[in-house]
Amino acid sequence: MFQDRLQALLVPALQSAFAQLFGKEIDARSIGFQATRPEFEGDVTINVFPFIKLSGKGPEQTAQAIGEHVQANVAVVERFNVVKGFLNIVIADSYWLGFAAEAGEKDILGFPATGKKVMVEYASPNTNKPLHLGHLRNIFLGYSVSRILQAAGNEVIKVQVINDRGIHICKSMIAWQKLGNGETPASAGVKGDKLVGKYYVEFDTRI
Repeated sequence: MFQDRLQALLVPALQSAFAQLFGKEIDARSIGFQATRPEFEGDVTINVFPFIKLSGKGPEQTAQAIGEHVQANVAVVERFNVVKGFLNIVIADSYWLGFAAEAGEKDILGFPATGKKVMVEYASPNTNKPLHLGHLRNIFLGYSVSRILQAAGNEVIKVQVINDRGIHICKSMIAWQKLGNGETPASAGVKGDKLVGKYYVEFDTRI
């Protein structure tokens, strides 16, 4: 939703830039937007390479001219930078704060309140190792989705499947049989998942 709104602000400004700067018209459908790569400053990136024939300038000069025009004519554009032929646009915090405030006041996200039960499956940890950062990411995302669906009026059932048993657990079992000497979580003083994870590593290093 917020991407569509942002593009609705930027597309007319980009068309205006080409008309005023280069005397050319461009089709809105030819303008491609993408999220700015994390190593560069910006929120949205526009690739200007497809338009350099229209501008009659190099990619960096084209991007610089367009960036200056858009910044001057679109209030939410705070600043920009150019990396070769890529125009990285920084959107003002006020835009995102305004969108969040509006989302809190009315259902602009459009989640359907079906009145039905909705099942959200997430987390689902592996049985052979402790939780790691990737599991935590899935837990946070799954929990957030379930709460959003609840807020939209759905009855949500949260579940997880603890049954990821494949070749990896077989490796742990074989390593324990060959190297474990009857070791158990109690005798080792560790949680079961850590013990199983230990022998998973032992399989690759010692067998």
